[in-house]
Amino acid sequence: SGGTEANNLALKGVAFANKEKGKHIITTKIEHDCVLNACRWLEKNGFEVTYLNVDKEGFIDLNELENAIRDDTIIVSIMHANNEIGTIADLKSIGKICREKGVYFHSDACQSFCKVPIDLKQLPVDLLTINAHKIYGPKGVGALVIREGVKIDPLLHGGGHELGLRSGTENVPGIVGFAKAIDIIKEKDVEHMKRLRDMLIEGFSAIEESWLNGPKGDKRLCNNANFTFRFVEGESLLVYLDSNGIAASTGSACSTRAIEPSHVLTAIGLSAADAHGSLRFSVGKENTEDEIKYVIDVVKESVESLRKISPLTKK
Repeated sequence: SGGTEANNLALKGVAFANKEKGKHIITTKIEHDCVLNACRWLEKNGFEVTYLNVDKEGFIDLNELENAIRDDTIIVSIMHANNEIGTIADLKSIGKICREKGVYFHSDACQSFCKVPIDLKQLPVDLLTINAHKIYGPKGVGALVIREGVKIDPLLHGGGHELGLRSGTENVPGIVGFAKAIDIIKEKDVEHMKRLRDMLIEGFSAIEESWLNGPKGDKRLCNNANFTFRFVEGESLLVYLDSNGIAASTGSACSTRAIEPSHVLTAIGLSAADAHGSLRFSVGKENTEDEIKYVIDVVKESVESLRKISPLTKK
């Protein structure tokens, strides 16, 4: 039904199908909540999970990964591109380590699919999660690409649909819509979003006591800009932006009601206060340069206004 179900199937399905080999799983501290919460559920059911650290840009240490893999490790799950700070992981290097160690490698590619080239004939990835609505397809539709030979159990049992891995009548309109969305998205759309992203980054970088979270350039998602505006409460800034017709978020779009600081931002070293003062901006293929200029102007004015009345501002 979407990326969440696909990630759960990958982790739980592989874990229970291979528990005779071991019960150790490896992931990172900045995964999407559906991966982290699936891992926490597995911990409650007899499995052990290692959560890898990341650096200030959201990248893992490959040596730490290699040292974390044990004889009883069954799967490594590391997202391709982070949904909050846009960090694009090196799947080739990660997968190479997993192959050499004889463990399955799963990657959540919901954010990167059709935005970053993915060639499964070349990449050593065993399971790949993708979904439709990130590329303008129907919501609630996802897929788990599974390499032949991977040992995996289903989550749902019934009539044996989808080669026995997901029972239940197939959502044919959703499947067709997903395929059509893949056909429609173009490489020029990605380049257009990159230009708009870089405009945002350049514009926001001119604001004092503000910085970009995550990497720059080709190691960052084409449509993502996550900024910290120090001495500003992110929720207050959202209100200002919303009143001016601008949509942004304080964290993952799936959990924007959460009052806890983003686990991704704290994992890359931000304090709780700075994490609360951070916003994620996502650009789309239909956005224009004039809209980006408008967003930059409104954000600058809003940050300045909020800092004047904020008790957090240094006098």
